[in-house]
Amino acid sequence: MKVLGLVGHSNSGKTTLVERLLPECSKYGRVGTVKSIHHDIEVDTPGTDTHRHASAGAETVVGITPSTTFEITNRGKQTHEAATELDPLRATLQRLQERGYDLVLVEGFRQARCPKLVVGDTVPDGTAPRIIEQITDPDAVDVARLAESVCVLGD
Repeated sequence: MKVLGLVGHSNSGKTTLVERLLPECSKYGRVGTVKSIHHDIEVDTPGTDTHRHASAGAETVVGITPSTTFEITNRGKQTHEAATELDPLRATLQRLQERGYDLVLVEGFRQARCPKLVVGDTVPDGTAPRIIEQITDPDAVDVARLAESVCVLGD
């Protein structure tokens, strides 16, 4: 499984680039995404059965609908087991690899040592090596070329 990181400052266009890359990369196989979020968000509506399961103490809740399956695990970046925020990322990537994904686009996690695209004019402090390209305008990049270089030629 290939992993490609997208890093950049807030509002640099990382999510825009992910949205543009996904259809092109999907031509080459199964693609998943992982997004680093720096604040807690409500991912399940209070009052729903899955929310009630989590509130009652389930460590992981899986919801299966006619069109969607989702998993909520009450272990984020800062658990007692995780030495760094990269530990949950490693575990997630391992699960996705076991599920047969060909590529995972990782938005954020600049410390991860995977190949990365830097989105924006500057490289964020603390970005680990393996930058393969810097993209200053995610709306103008040739995503077909980029997807081919990542999915076919890239490591």
